[in-house]
Amino acid sequence: MTTAPQAGASDPPRPATAHRTRFFDHRIPSLHAGRYEIHNGQLLRDTDGADRPLDGTPQPFDVIQPRFAIAPTAVNARYPVPDAVGTYSEVLPHINLDTPELPWARPLGDLGEHDESIPWMALFVFRPGELDEDLEAVGAVTVDTVRKLLAGEHGPGRPPDIDPKSLRPDECDENCVSIHVPAALFDRVKPLPTEMAYLAHVREGGKPDATRAGSSPEPDIDQLNAVVVANRFPDARGGLHVCHLVSLEGHDDALTEPAAEEGVRLVSLTSWTFETRPDDGTGFGDMVQRLATTDGVTPRRDLRLRVPVTEPANVTEPQREALDRVAGGATTLPQRLPTGERTIAFHRGPFTALKPQPLPDPGEGRVRLDSSGEALVYLEKYGVFDTSYAAAFTTGRTLALADADYRKALLEFRKAARFAVRRLASHPRLVGRAVSARQLTAPLAIESFDRMLLDDDGARLGRAVREAPAAMRAGRRRTTTRARRTTGDIGTLLADTSVRSLVREAAGDEFEGVRAWLDRLRLLEIATFDNLVPDTRMLPQESIRFFHVDPEWIRAAVDGALSVGVGHALDADLNSLAVDGGPVPECGVLVRSSLIPGWPTTIFTGLRAEVDVEPLRTADYGTDVRLVLYPRVIDRFEIAEPPRGICFGVGNVGTIELREIDGPRIGYPMGEFPADADFGAYLRDRETGVLNIGGSGTALLDGLDTAHGGVRLTSAQFALQMIQAPQVQSFTRL
Repeated sequence: MTTAPQAGASDPPRPATAHRTRFFDHRIPSLHAGRYEIHNGQLLRDTDGADRPLDGTPQPFDVIQPRFAIAPTAVNARYPVPDAVGTYSEVLPHINLDTPELPWARPLGDLGEHDESIPWMALFVFRPGELDEDLEAVGAVTVDTVRKLLAGEHGPGRPPDIDPKSLRPDECDENCVSIHVPAALFDRVKPLPTEMAYLAHVREGGKPDATRAGSSPEPDIDQLNAVVVANRFPDARGGLHVCHLVSLEGHDDALTEPAAEEGVRLVSLTSWTFETRPDDGTGFGDMVQRLATTDGVTPRRDLRLRVPVTEPANVTEPQREALDRVAGGATTLPQRLPTGERTIAFHRGPFTALKPQPLPDPGEGRVRLDSSGEALVYLEKYGVFDTSYAAAFTTGRTLALADADYRKALLEFRKAARFAVRRLASHPRLVGRAVSARQLTAPLAIESFDRMLLDDDGARLGRAVREAPAAMRAGRRRTTTRARRTTGDIGTLLADTSVRSLVREAAGDEFEGVRAWLDRLRLLEIATFDNLVPDTRMLPQESIRFFHVDPEWIRAAVDGALSVGVGHALDADLNSLAVDGGPVPECGVLVRSSLIPGWPTTIFTGLRAEVDVEPLRTADYGTDVRLVLYPRVIDRFEIAEPPRGICFGVGNVGTIELREIDGPRIGYPMGEFPADADFGAYLRDRETGVLNIGGSGTALLDGLDTAHGGVRLTSAQFALQMIQAPQVQSFTRL
């Protein structure tokens, strides 16, 4: 048996607003970083017609870009973030650089047709035990001068082959960071030159409405960043990992041939560490699949909020009655009758598995319940009760009695309303006139006396006092005929819409306090979870359930809350002023899952005819239950992974989301890839987790090209495919 969540509800956090993003293949500078000279000269023609050249003095200049280190301020973002702890075995780490042309600022050697687009840097990911100088993968490095690096004095490994003439005089004495990568490891994890071109791109970010479909504005230079992506997944077994953004300048031959036997000494431009937890198969995609399917493939057929019951083979008539009520969302509870007899009763909360039927008209003009006994439904044929509405009445009354502020506001509201309606009944001519609420509630006798004191500086009062004795001796007494008030008169008055509005206004803040509390009750904010789901079997662990909301149950709860402190018929009539209030939900969804604490900003969306329906209320109960109530019946419900910024990799169900690569729908999803959900086929080997983007065997580029109709993807289009998109699970009402 599962345990019920805590009764108290809380509002879940809201996700942040998304933003618009565009990708570009690269940003190659018009002049690469390096040392240059400007040569100028003049050509003079002698009188004899011969040309005489005059050479000017060469003017040297440098195009300076980072070469042996990148300042921390030049790094816009890293993912995973430094020192992060989480499940990252399905992401490709990446780094975002402020200078958009930096990865292409220096050319490598002769590497084939993609020379110009091949970056001179790459992002390497290392696991514990791989780097002999950093066996724990905590980011240990060697720090010394550039001069000693080029001289091979940083330690083992072949240093970069860089022409000393290309260095500025002050560069040799600068410090730099280096790491030693053994030859076998380097050859296993190094990207191919053509793959390097796909592992770097330029990203432009902007506001969500900055780009409209069909338009292609020029890139915003201030919003451009370079992105370098690793070609290796972190270890699914977990542990510390270290990322190094390395310079491959001077190592271009090692990219096309086996590395030197002593390994390579790489310049680490910047580095960071993170820890990934073991992948236990409980990612977001796995969790939502458990909600929607029985085995990851077979969809769950019945997701309505009700107790699961196995129907017997030969159903009798009494059994059919019981099964139908359970199918509607009821459960059975023991009941003791006032006579002492013990029996069972059907009971449910405000949520029903089937669309609720309206109750029959009670007749005699009655529209409200005065007691829980009136709400009992007796099944005479079987001698049992349905206590659902009686329980709703009692729930509303109990919640009202437990709230001292509500009780006080209710009594004050009735007191003010009684005063106003009795004055209207005593002076029928006031009905239909422009009478203010102040006039209905003010103490008129006291106000009249006050006016007599003030009129003519009290002369009016003095005159009345002087004339009163003579008038009394002469037998002249002023009398008034008071109108006779009856309950029927007051009931008739309250049927008038203008009178009802005037009396509500006369009740003032007290009435507003009562109405606000009742509106919360209509949205079930005050009800405990046990009131909503009376049997925990309706909502087992890792489940989602859909339901209708019974407006009659909520009406009975409101009647119960208004029954507090009713002393006579007039109080009951005045309750009718408060029964009209805010909206009542028509349907809702309950999710009980580890999704709630694990992904607290998960996006829940209800749709009707493909249009979003704004929920009336969203609340969390305990740590793992979320309730969403809608004002209309929805026909589709979606659960979407919360946005976390752009990162690259695969979903935890073993696929990536194919996306449109051109046209007005660029970036729109177009299905899962690969169809067999085995992304491991596109790794060089499953042990190292290195992506086979364009190498021999089953190359990812070839598979993506085929999926896009034979179109060869560019680096920007490849990045678009590799975005680890938030996963979405959809539930459709049949």
